[in-house]
Amino acid sequence: MTPIAHQAPAAEPAPGRPAAGQPVTGQPAVGLAVGRGTGPELAAVFERVLRTLTATHPLGVRIVRSPRRYHSYVSLRTEGGPARIQELTGQDAEHYERFCRDLADAGTTAVFRTAINAQSLYLVRRRLRAVKVDLLRSGETSLLLVRDQAQGFYTGENLHTPGEITRTLAFSRETTEAVVRHALERARREWPDGRIDRIVMAYKFHLLDGAFDTWVTDIAERLGVRIEVFQPDTVNRNLIAHGLPDRTLLIAGNEWADIMHVVLLDRFGSERQENRCTENVCLGPGAAGLVEYQTVHGSADDLAGRDLVNPVATVRAAALVAERHAGVPGAVGAVEAALAVLDARGVRTPDLGGRHSTTAVVDALVGALDPAEPACATGPAALVGEP
Repeated sequence: MTPIAHQAPAAEPAPGRPAAGQPVTGQPAVGLAVGRGTGPELAAVFERVLRTLTATHPLGVRIVRSPRRYHSYVSLRTEGGPARIQELTGQDAEHYERFCRDLADAGTTAVFRTAINAQSLYLVRRRLRAVKVDLLRSGETSLLLVRDQAQGFYTGENLHTPGEITRTLAFSRETTEAVVRHALERARREWPDGRIDRIVMAYKFHLLDGAFDTWVTDIAERLGVRIEVFQPDTVNRNLIAHGLPDRTLLIAGNEWADIMHVVLLDRFGSERQENRCTENVCLGPGAAGLVEYQTVHGSADDLAGRDLVNPVATVRAAALVAERHAGVPGAVGAVEAALAVLDARGVRTPDLGGRHSTTAVVDALVGALDPAEPACATGPAALVGEP
């Protein structure tokens, strides 16, 4: 067991900016960044559900929308060859980074983003030093996964020469320590009695000349905790053979964690990833404390404009934002209860085996949240293909 009650805190929000979950005074503001594909449809879902949940707030909620429509990978492929794609990728990254920093400077603590091109996104995550955090539960067992999105292969940049791509990337001691500190702070928040059974780091450290594991050893000694650093394949073998003990804090390089996240969801009995949202926490100077919420699924460009995209993950993101950042206690519980009502009625989009449109699902959900709404499902929700 590893005690954590005495750990040094992670990066704090900038002065004047409340941390997530703290009481909100004044009109809350939430950022909104929209990508191509089904982004506009899901942005509309997010706004509608968030405004429904915050309707009782005396000042409502102010949504600050980025003026740029960010590319998906599919939309980039229609713009030209590698040089043009690289140019647009850089433009999207620069614009979204500036948008996030402006939000943070204004005291905003949350932004919801629909799916955008991953290459642009990871450039921003490196610059803002972001980590993805997901608490997974199965019965009495819980796992806290912290994905290091601030360094490594995903955050690299490309140099093109004829017939060859050279990708450069970096790891740093400073970033590694920031990630570890935040992971410990988050574990203290999730498990307030201070008990962690195990702290595991899964990285390809054997490719880094012994520097990375030396950093971790020093960081662990200074913070007074025991951290085990493993190769990802060793973590996989242990997971298959023994599972992970309750209250495992798993800090992982994104090279492994991006692939294994869905496996861990399955292992811990969670819902399919299309129904889940996750949060990305910025740790870097000037943006520390800004939390980005996203759906786990991608841009689904093939569904754009067809009113068929699954809205459940977006609905859950709106609930988390309302409860943690807009002063609406109980929003998450209310949305989960409403989703259970919809599930019992068989109201779901085709990807979940249903026959309902995106709009029909959201109409039914809003009705379940607020019986006074005209959308209240006193009758059946419209089915896909019906007039």
